[in-house]
Amino acid sequence: MGSEDEGKKALVVFQGVSIRRILFEDGWYFVVVDIITALTDSPNPSDYIKKVRSRDEGLKEGWGQIVTPLPIQTKGGLQNLNCVNTENAFRLIQSIPSKKAEPFKRWLARVGYERIQEIEDPELAQKRMKAIPKQHRFLRTAMLQALSMKKVRLFIELIFFNNIQTEGIFR
Repeated sequence: MGSEDEGKKALVVFQGVSIRRILFEDGWYFVVVDIITALTDSPNPSDYIKKVRSRDEGLKEGWGQIVTPLPIQTKGGLQNLNCVNTENAFRLIQSIPSKKAEPFKRWLARVGYERIQEIEDPELAQKRMKAIPKQHRFLRTAMLQALSMKKVRLFIELIFFNNIQTEGIFR
């Protein structure tokens, strides 16, 4: 594999679990078994997927449109594994009855609610878009301040400890 191919593959780590992904058709696709492993305590993620599919008719009927088999590196070599794009990953997460999946579900519900409000009142979307650069400026400023404070603290410590060693401030 060339470096270009390696750049198209990556791991995402969620709560200590690696989720394999691959860049395909201008978007990231995530390995379904890895998502299930990260969001459940199931000892057998493949069986868990089958159970989720059997409980969710929409997922069961549309499985062929939701997953895309893609070549993923495994311990046994390159294998075609079921993968989902970001949208379908969210669809899959909605079907997982697990406590670990609940934060994602709440976040999706909140974002969905906010977008519906923005459709009803477009001014809310404008306000949100205007706030994004301000948030980034604030974070950048805060980070720069923290770095400069750390540099100042380190400089003071360096001077202080050098004075202790060379001039014997504390006798």
